[in-house]
Amino acid sequence: MNKTLKLAAATAALLAATLAQAQATITVGVTVSATGPAASLGIPEKNTVALMPKTIAGQKVNYIVLDDASDTTSAVSNARKLVSENKVDVILGSTTTPNSLAMIDVAAESQTPMISMAASARIVEPMDAKRKWVFKTPQNDIMMSLAIAEHMAASGVQTVGFIGFNDAYGEGWYQEFAKAAALKKLKIVANERYARTDTSVTGQALKIMSVKPDAVLVAGSGTPAALPQKTLKERGFAGKFYQTHGVANADFLRVGGKDVEGTFLPAGPVLVAEQLPASHPVKKSAMAYVSAYEAAHGKGSVSTFGAHAWDAGLLVSAAVPVALKKAQPGTPEFRAALRDALEQTQEVAGAHGIFSMTPNDHLGLDQRARVMVKIENGTWKYQPGAQP
Repeated sequence: MNKTLKLAAATAALLAATLAQAQATITVGVTVSATGPAASLGIPEKNTVALMPKTIAGQKVNYIVLDDASDTTSAVSNARKLVSENKVDVILGSTTTPNSLAMIDVAAESQTPMISMAASARIVEPMDAKRKWVFKTPQNDIMMSLAIAEHMAASGVQTVGFIGFNDAYGEGWYQEFAKAAALKKLKIVANERYARTDTSVTGQALKIMSVKPDAVLVAGSGTPAALPQKTLKERGFAGKFYQTHGVANADFLRVGGKDVEGTFLPAGPVLVAEQLPASHPVKKSAMAYVSAYEAAHGKGSVSTFGAHAWDAGLLVSAAVPVALKKAQPGTPEFRAALRDALEQTQEVAGAHGIFSMTPNDHLGLDQRARVMVKIENGTWKYQPGAQP
């Protein structure tokens, strides 16, 4: 009888353990800049997390969303809290380049895969032991820089004034655009910087005006990117304006108003998804996000930044079933398996492009992930004749 009871107890324990494993919850930690200077980027990302699947491969998914207020110290604190207290399996975030760069050490030390929603290539390059754990969804600066340089050259631009954020975003853009400009024989005649929180850039604008460039490239993101353009317009600059894909949201249009009319910028296809030809390889997957977001937040509410979060979610959804074959959520083994699966992701159709990762490419996008756009009548206009 004792043997029978012991066998029954052991069987029950094994069944309970198996059931617990089968019902293990995947925990996704998210830190975004929902307040502060980058709020116009972080809010749609936060909204998008609410649209992500609640189950993947039969496993429940729990999303823990924190606000880092556009601050690097807060981003690092959030990341540490997510890995130490919440024991997350993967981190999504942050919104900006400085925040994401600051979080890399946390991801590497805790061996937790991280998918950034910020643009700079320095988040994933050069590949090393730390960046082995880090991925990202926005297009690299060089990809977008080349699109701008090609458009400038085709439009007769010869000299360019540059003004960008005085942080990793602005510096990264200058370095990459300088390479693209050299390829297209464009001369950069001014190189200015300003802070995301500045309320005046008059001094920088006057320096740019003094060298009379044919065009000005503003390397900023969100609503703070409108300030240099508004200032230059007020001072009478009549040349062409270019912005980066960091301004592709309705708040930039609202803040910039008439001063940003006629601006050119490269963007992910999702920004003009409805205008794309049916043959465009990203139209279907981009429209899937547009439909989901607008159903929740209204017509015209989509921004490219929320789409970066959506693509991060798609990558997680593609990697989880593979990782589950090797380990259970909540374990170091699962985090490692998830990292490996992300790195092997192939042909995942997202809102911004088609993702195919490799051990040396933790972005995995190609030229299908960019289009040229012009601001016309306060909205985004696809430029089919300007494709790089």
